[in-house]
Amino acid sequence: MRDVMAWISKSGAACAAAFQFLTRSPVPVRLEYTDALFRRSVVFYPLAGLVLGPLLSLAGTPLHMGLPAPPSAALLLAVWVGLTGALHLDGLMDTADGVLSHRSRERMLEIMKDSRVGAMGVIACALVLLLKWSLLAELLGSRVWGKASWLLPLVPLWSRWYMVVAIACWPYARAGSSGGIGGYFRGVGRKHMLAHTVLALLLTLGLLLLSGLAPEDSFAPLFIVLVTVICGVSGSLYLSRKLGGLTGDTYGALNELLETVLLLLLVLWVC
Repeated sequence: MRDVMAWISKSGAACAAAFQFLTRSPVPVRLEYTDALFRRSVVFYPLAGLVLGPLLSLAGTPLHMGLPAPPSAALLLAVWVGLTGALHLDGLMDTADGVLSHRSRERMLEIMKDSRVGAMGVIACALVLLLKWSLLAELLGSRVWGKASWLLPLVPLWSRWYMVVAIACWPYARAGSSGGIGGYFRGVGRKHMLAHTVLALLLTLGLLLLSGLAPEDSFAPLFIVLVTVICGVSGSLYLSRKLGGLTGDTYGALNELLETVLLLLLVLWVC
């Protein structure tokens, strides 16, 4: 019984850590952050992503009903960025500044560590936000928002699922350095991947059962998973060849890029 209670306590702390790190949701729990807690928290990344999804759907429904598509999409995107604290956008900008500088590996990593944002980072961020806005506008301005609002949570769910795959399957690029948030995740392995994958699949199944979508729409999650894996692995291989591994910034960049690709897939599916 004591072991069960200890497991529940550790799982609760790990879940709270995932929400505190990935979102700006109010989680009034004081935690002692350690490498072990960071490693356990990755199991709950899909759950954090799933919770973001319904919040976005709830925010999008009155916008869809009361405003034209362009301002609705801009406001919904602002909510999306606000819920995450722009954490992953920051990683995208740092990654773009470093990788697109076409310098040596060491210099790229130095540029990514710099808190200042360069031209490539601004351009990459602007293009991603513009594409997200246009895709959200397409969803909010169409008659299929009801269907899209049920499938939208799968976008942040599976993009955050892949972050853990990237953490576990590629070496940390700053192996000789103690700096960087990404270093806290060293040690994430197969057991974490298995647990978070099972959770992601169960959450997806539960969402489909609750949604009451048509049978043909039940295939949408399959395509979302396939596209996530294909695009995620392609991006990880490219970044790893450039940097000799991945970093905390690249995890965020991959999440942003996957969210954008999955939004595009969602538009193609429902519209």
